[in-house]
Amino acid sequence: MQGKGEQAPLVSKAPLRGVRPRFARAGPALLAAAVLTLAPLAPTPAAADHGPQGPPLKVRFAPEKDYGPFIYEDSDGVVRGLSMDMLAALAEHANLQLEMLPPRPLNEILAAAQRGEVDLISSLRPTPERAKVLGFTRAYATVPAVLVTLPTGQQPTLLDFQGRPVAVGRGYAVEAFAREKYPAVQWVSVNDDAEGLQKLRLGQVSAVVADVASVHFVADRLGLDAFKVHAGIGFEYPLSFAFLKSRPDIGERLEEGLRLLPEAQRQTLRRQWLEGRQQRGEDPRARWLIRLGTALAALAVLGLAVAWWRQRESVHDAG
Repeated sequence: MQGKGEQAPLVSKAPLRGVRPRFARAGPALLAAAVLTLAPLAPTPAAADHGPQGPPLKVRFAPEKDYGPFIYEDSDGVVRGLSMDMLAALAEHANLQLEMLPPRPLNEILAAAQRGEVDLISSLRPTPERAKVLGFTRAYATVPAVLVTLPTGQQPTLLDFQGRPVAVGRGYAVEAFAREKYPAVQWVSVNDDAEGLQKLRLGQVSAVVADVASVHFVADRLGLDAFKVHAGIGFEYPLSFAFLKSRPDIGERLEEGLRLLPEAQRQTLRRQWLEGRQQRGEDPRARWLIRLGTALAALAVLGLAVAWWRQRESVHDAG
Protein backbone atom coordinates (compact mmCIF):
# COMPACT_ATOMS: atom_id res chain seq x y z
CA MET A 1 0.00 0.00 0.00
CA GLN A 2 1.27 3.40 -0.69
CA GLY A 3 0.64 6.98 0.07
CA LYS A 4 1.51 6.11 3.64
CA GLY A 5 1.83 8.71 6.37
CA GLU A 6 4.44 9.46 8.96
CA GLN A 7 3.84 7.19 11.96
CA ALA A 8 5.96 5.15 14.35
CA PRO A 9 8.38 2.67 12.74
CA LEU A 10 6.87 -0.60 11.64
CA VAL A 11 8.11 -4.14 12.10
CA SER A 12 8.22 -5.64 8.62
CA LYS A 13 7.65 -9.30 7.91
CA ALA A 14 10.01 -11.37 5.77
CA PRO A 15 8.71 -11.99 2.24
CA LEU A 16 7.03 -15.33 1.67
CA ARG A 17 6.51 -17.33 -1.48
CA GLY A 18 3.24 -18.80 -2.57
CA VAL A 19 1.15 -19.97 -5.48
CA ARG A 20 -1.06 -17.90 -7.70
CA PRO A 21 -4.39 -17.20 -5.96
CA ARG A 22 -7.84 -17.92 -7.30
CA PHE A 23 -9.71 -14.68 -6.72
CA ALA A 24 -13.46 -14.63 -6.72
CA ARG A 25 -14.34 -12.30 -9.59
CA ALA A 26 -17.35 -10.03 -9.29
CA GLY A 27 -19.67 -8.89 -12.03
CA PRO A 28 -19.20 -8.31 -15.78
CA ALA A 29 -16.04 -7.15 -17.39
CA LEU A 30 -17.08 -3.53 -17.90
CA LEU A 31 -15.14 -2.42 -14.82
CA ALA A 32 -12.31 -4.91 -15.32
CA ALA A 33 -10.52 -2.65 -17.79
CA ALA A 34 -7.09 -1.30 -16.96
CA VAL A 35 -7.23 0.79 -13.80
CA LEU A 36 -3.52 1.26 -13.34
CA THR A 37 -2.09 3.79 -15.76
CA LEU A 38 1.25 5.36 -16.37
CA ALA A 39 1.26 9.10 -16.83
CA PRO A 40 2.06 10.28 -20.37
CA LEU A 41 5.73 11.05 -20.25
CA ALA A 42 6.76 10.82 -23.89
CA PRO A 43 10.09 12.47 -24.68
CA THR A 44 10.28 15.33 -27.11
CA PRO A 45 12.21 14.51 -30.31
CA ALA A 46 14.66 17.33 -29.79
CA ALA A 47 15.82 16.06 -26.42
CA ALA A 48 15.23 12.33 -26.79
CA ASP A 49 18.91 11.47 -27.17
CA HIS A 50 20.43 13.82 -24.61
CA GLY A 51 20.40 13.79 -20.82
CA PRO A 52 22.29 15.76 -18.19
CA GLN A 53 26.00 15.90 -18.93
CA GLY A 54 28.97 15.78 -16.59
CA PRO A 55 29.63 13.59 -13.54
CA PRO A 56 26.68 11.48 -12.33
CA LEU A 57 24.62 12.87 -9.47
CA LYS A 58 24.86 10.57 -6.44
CA VAL A 59 21.60 9.98 -4.56
CA ARG A 60 20.74 7.80 -1.57
CA PHE A 61 17.73 5.72 -2.55
CA ALA A 62 15.63 4.20 0.25
CA PRO A 63 13.55 1.30 -1.11
CA GLU A 64 10.46 0.16 0.73
CA LYS A 65 10.61 -3.39 2.04
CA ASP A 66 7.14 -4.69 1.15
CA TYR A 67 5.02 -2.78 -1.37
CA GLY A 68 4.81 -5.17 -4.30
CA PRO A 69 4.36 -5.02 -7.18
CA PHE A 70 5.82 -1.50 -7.04
CA ILE A 71 8.83 -1.89 -4.72
CA TYR A 72 9.75 -4.78 -2.43
CA GLU A 73 12.58 -7.01 -1.22
CA ASP A 74 12.29 -10.57 -2.51
CA SER A 75 13.21 -13.71 -0.59
CA ASP A 76 16.78 -13.50 -1.94
CA GLY A 77 17.24 -9.97 -0.60
CA VAL A 78 16.97 -8.34 -4.06
CA VAL A 79 14.90 -5.16 -4.47
CA ARG A 80 12.38 -5.57 -7.28
CA GLY A 81 9.20 -4.04 -8.64
CA LEU A 82 7.85 -1.62 -11.22
CA SER A 83 9.23 1.43 -9.44
CA MET A 84 12.67 -0.16 -9.05
CA ASP A 85 12.87 -1.08 -12.73
CA MET A 86 11.60 2.32 -13.82
CA LEU A 87 14.05 4.12 -11.55
CA ALA A 88 16.95 2.02 -12.85
CA ALA A 89 15.91 2.81 -16.43
CA LEU A 90 15.46 6.55 -15.96
CA ALA A 91 18.65 6.85 -13.89
CA GLU A 92 20.64 6.28 -17.06
CA HIS A 93 18.82 9.10 -18.86
CA ALA A 94 19.01 11.36 -15.79
CA ASN A 95 22.70 10.62 -15.15
CA LEU A 96 21.97 9.48 -11.59
CA GLN A 97 24.18 7.19 -9.52
CA LEU A 98 21.99 5.31 -7.01
CA GLU A 99 23.31 4.40 -3.59
CA MET A 100 20.96 1.64 -2.43
CA LEU A 101 20.07 1.85 1.25
CA PRO A 102 18.72 -1.21 3.11
CA PRO A 103 15.00 -1.86 2.44
CA ARG A 104 12.80 -0.71 5.32
CA PRO A 105 9.12 -0.08 6.10
CA LEU A 106 7.90 3.22 4.71
CA ASN A 107 7.36 4.86 8.10
CA GLU A 108 11.03 4.35 8.93
CA ILE A 109 12.03 5.73 5.53
CA LEU A 110 9.91 8.85 6.00
CA ALA A 111 11.39 9.41 9.45
CA ALA A 112 14.88 9.07 7.96
CA ALA A 113 13.97 11.59 5.26
CA GLN A 114 12.99 14.09 7.93
CA ARG A 115 16.44 13.64 9.42
CA GLY A 116 18.02 14.18 5.99
CA GLU A 117 19.38 10.64 5.81
CA VAL A 118 17.83 9.69 2.46
CA ASP A 119 17.55 11.59 -0.82
CA LEU A 120 15.06 9.58 -2.87
CA ILE A 121 11.91 7.52 -2.20
CA SER A 122 9.73 5.75 -4.77
CA SER A 123 6.05 4.78 -5.09
CA LEU A 124 4.86 7.62 -2.89
CA ARG A 125 1.58 9.50 -2.86
CA PRO A 126 1.97 13.25 -2.31
CA THR A 127 0.29 14.58 0.84
CA PRO A 128 0.43 18.01 2.50
CA GLU A 129 2.28 16.56 5.48
CA ARG A 130 4.96 14.97 3.33
CA ALA A 131 5.26 18.08 1.19
CA LYS A 132 6.77 19.86 4.19
CA VAL A 133 9.93 17.80 3.68
CA LEU A 134 9.65 16.23 0.23
CA GLY A 135 9.19 17.31 -3.35
CA PHE A 136 7.43 15.05 -5.85
CA THR A 137 7.74 14.23 -9.52
CA ARG A 138 4.76 13.82 -11.78
CA ALA A 139 2.86 10.59 -11.09
CA TYR A 140 4.07 7.62 -13.11
CA ALA A 141 1.29 5.21 -12.03
CA THR A 142 -2.15 5.44 -10.48
CA VAL A 143 -3.88 2.69 -8.52
CA PRO A 144 -7.27 2.70 -6.73
CA ALA A 145 -7.94 1.52 -3.21
CA VAL A 146 -10.58 -1.22 -3.02
CA LEU A 147 -12.63 -3.13 -0.47
CA VAL A 148 -11.68 -6.80 -0.05
CA THR A 149 -13.79 -9.45 1.70
CA LEU A 150 -14.14 -13.21 1.82
CA PRO A 151 -16.32 -14.61 -1.00
CA THR A 152 -19.88 -13.36 -0.80
CA GLY A 153 -22.84 -13.02 -3.10
CA GLN A 154 -23.31 -9.44 -1.93
CA GLN A 155 -21.66 -6.28 -3.21
CA PRO A 156 -20.99 -4.42 0.06
CA THR A 157 -19.56 -0.97 0.55
CA LEU A 158 -17.80 0.42 3.61
CA LEU A 159 -21.15 1.73 4.83
CA ASP A 160 -22.11 -1.91 5.46
CA PHE A 161 -19.24 -2.35 7.94
CA GLN A 162 -20.26 0.11 10.63
CA GLY A 163 -19.16 -1.26 13.99
CA ARG A 164 -17.27 -4.11 12.33
CA PRO A 165 -13.46 -4.54 12.15
CA VAL A 166 -11.81 -3.58 8.85
CA ALA A 167 -8.05 -3.70 8.33
CA VAL A 168 -6.11 -0.80 6.80
CA GLY A 169 -2.39 -0.10 6.57
CA ARG A 170 -1.02 1.82 9.53
CA GLY A 171 0.08 5.26 8.38
CA TYR A 172 -1.05 4.72 4.79
CA ALA A 173 -2.66 7.77 3.19
CA VAL A 174 -5.86 5.79 2.69
CA GLU A 175 -6.07 5.23 6.46
CA ALA A 176 -6.64 8.90 7.19
CA PHE A 177 -9.15 9.12 4.34
CA ALA A 178 -11.05 6.03 5.48
CA ARG A 179 -11.14 6.98 9.16
CA GLU A 180 -12.44 10.45 8.35
CA LYS A 181 -15.04 9.38 5.79
CA TYR A 182 -16.21 6.22 7.60
CA PRO A 183 -15.80 6.94 11.32
CA ALA A 184 -18.37 4.30 12.34
CA VAL A 185 -16.16 1.49 11.01
CA GLN A 186 -13.99 -0.25 13.59
CA TRP A 187 -10.65 0.37 11.89
CA VAL A 188 -7.81 -2.06 12.65
CA SER A 189 -4.35 -0.75 11.78
CA VAL A 190 -1.96 -3.35 10.33
CA ASN A 191 1.68 -3.16 9.33
CA ASP A 192 1.04 -3.99 5.68
CA ASP A 193 -1.48 -5.48 3.27
CA ALA A 194 -0.16 -9.00 3.81
CA GLU A 195 -1.04 -8.80 7.51
CA GLY A 196 -4.47 -7.44 6.65
CA LEU A 197 -5.23 -10.31 4.27
CA GLN A 198 -3.98 -12.84 6.79
CA LYS A 199 -6.31 -11.39 9.42
CA LEU A 200 -9.19 -11.56 6.94
CA ARG A 201 -8.48 -15.22 6.20
CA LEU A 202 -8.39 -16.00 9.93
CA GLY A 203 -11.66 -14.16 10.55
CA GLN A 204 -10.04 -11.52 12.73
CA VAL A 205 -11.38 -8.71 10.52
CA SER A 206 -14.44 -8.52 8.29
CA ALA A 207 -12.74 -6.76 5.38
CA VAL A 208 -9.55 -5.08 4.20
CA VAL A 209 -8.96 -1.78 2.46
CA ALA A 210 -5.91 -1.84 0.19
CA ASP A 211 -4.82 -0.86 -3.30
CA VAL A 212 -5.93 -3.32 -5.95
CA ALA A 213 -2.48 -4.13 -7.37
CA SER A 214 -1.04 -4.79 -3.92
CA VAL A 215 -3.95 -7.09 -3.04
CA HIS A 216 -3.38 -9.28 -6.08
CA PHE A 217 0.39 -9.24 -5.62
CA VAL A 218 0.34 -10.14 -1.91
CA ALA A 219 -2.23 -12.90 -2.36
CA ASP A 220 -0.21 -14.33 -5.23
CA ARG A 221 3.03 -14.20 -3.28
CA LEU A 222 1.67 -15.68 -0.07
CA GLY A 223 -0.49 -18.31 -1.72
CA LEU A 224 -3.68 -16.80 -0.32
CA ASP A 225 -6.94 -17.38 -2.14
CA ALA A 226 -10.72 -17.08 -1.90
CA PHE A 227 -10.87 -13.32 -1.57
CA LYS A 228 -13.32 -11.08 -3.36
CA VAL A 229 -12.30 -7.65 -4.61
CA HIS A 230 -15.13 -5.14 -4.61
CA ALA A 231 -15.48 -1.68 -6.09
CA GLY A 232 -13.14 1.20 -5.27
CA ILE A 233 -13.76 3.28 -2.16
CA GLY A 234 -13.25 6.64 -3.84
CA PHE A 235 -9.53 6.94 -3.13
CA GLU A 236 -6.60 6.54 -5.50
CA TYR A 237 -2.83 6.47 -5.20
CA PRO A 238 -1.03 8.60 -7.79
CA LEU A 239 2.48 7.23 -7.27
CA SER A 240 5.49 9.50 -7.68
CA PHE A 241 9.19 9.62 -6.91
CA ALA A 242 9.89 11.82 -3.89
CA PHE A 243 13.08 13.72 -3.09
CA LEU A 244 14.26 16.02 -0.33
CA LYS A 245 13.04 19.57 -0.89
CA SER A 246 16.53 20.72 -0.01
CA ARG A 247 17.75 18.84 -3.11
CA PRO A 248 15.76 20.29 -6.03
CA ASP A 249 18.58 19.18 -8.34
CA ILE A 250 17.50 15.57 -7.75
CA GLY A 251 13.92 16.44 -8.67
CA GLU A 252 15.06 18.09 -11.89
CA ARG A 253 17.10 15.02 -12.84
CA LEU A 254 14.18 12.69 -12.09
CA GLU A 255 11.80 14.73 -14.23
CA GLU A 256 14.34 14.75 -17.04
CA GLY A 257 14.74 10.98 -16.78
CA LEU A 258 10.98 10.44 -16.83
CA ARG A 259 10.67 12.68 -19.87
CA LEU A 260 13.40 10.87 -21.77
CA LEU A 261 12.37 7.33 -20.87
CA PRO A 262 11.00 5.80 -24.10
CA GLU A 263 7.30 5.06 -24.18
CA ALA A 264 7.86 1.50 -25.37
CA GLN A 265 10.10 0.80 -22.38
CA ARG A 266 7.53 2.18 -19.94
CA GLN A 267 4.80 0.05 -21.47
CA THR A 268 6.97 -3.06 -21.25
CA LEU A 269 7.55 -2.44 -17.54
CA ARG A 270 3.87 -1.80 -17.00
CA ARG A 271 2.86 -5.06 -18.65
CA GLN A 272 5.50 -6.99 -16.74
CA TRP A 273 4.42 -5.82 -13.30
CA LEU A 274 0.77 -4.79 -13.56
CA GLU A 275 -0.82 -7.12 -16.09
CA GLY A 276 -3.17 -9.49 -14.32
CA ARG A 277 -3.24 -7.33 -11.19
CA GLN A 278 -5.72 -4.77 -12.48
CA GLN A 279 -8.95 -6.56 -11.68
CA ARG A 280 -11.21 -4.68 -9.36
CA GLY A 281 -14.67 -5.66 -8.33
CA GLU A 282 -17.96 -4.64 -9.73
CA ASP A 283 -19.38 -1.29 -8.75
CA PRO A 284 -22.82 -2.01 -7.27
CA ARG A 285 -24.20 0.80 -9.43
CA ALA A 286 -23.13 -1.16 -12.51
CA ARG A 287 -25.55 -3.96 -11.69
CA TRP A 288 -28.46 -1.53 -11.66
CA LEU A 289 -27.30 0.06 -14.89
CA ILE A 290 -27.13 -3.36 -16.51
CA ARG A 291 -30.59 -4.25 -15.22
CA LEU A 292 -31.98 -0.93 -16.41
CA GLY A 293 -30.42 -1.41 -19.83
CA THR A 294 -31.86 -4.92 -20.07
CA ALA A 295 -35.31 -3.67 -19.08
CA LEU A 296 -35.20 -0.84 -21.61
CA ALA A 297 -34.12 -3.25 -24.33
CA ALA A 298 -37.01 -5.57 -23.45
CA LEU A 299 -39.45 -2.65 -23.57
CA ALA A 300 -38.08 -1.63 -26.95
CA VAL A 301 -38.59 -5.13 -28.32
CA LEU A 302 -42.11 -5.23 -26.88
CA GLY A 303 -42.88 -1.85 -28.43
CA LEU A 304 -41.72 -3.03 -31.85
CA ALA A 305 -43.83 -6.17 -31.51
CA VAL A 306 -46.95 -4.14 -30.61
CA ALA A 307 -46.34 -1.74 -33.51
CA TRP A 308 -45.94 -4.63 -35.94
CA TRP A 309 -49.13 -6.29 -34.65
CA ARG A 310 -51.14 -3.07 -34.98
CA GLN A 311 -49.84 -2.51 -38.49
CA ARG A 312 -50.77 -6.07 -39.42
CA GLU A 313 -54.27 -5.65 -37.98
CA SER A 314 -54.68 -2.35 -39.83
CA VAL A 315 -53.77 -3.98 -43.16
CA HIS A 316 -56.13 -6.88 -42.41
CA ASP A 317 -59.05 -4.55 -41.62
CA ALA A 318 -58.43 -2.52 -44.78
CA GLY A 319 -58.53 -5.72 -46.83
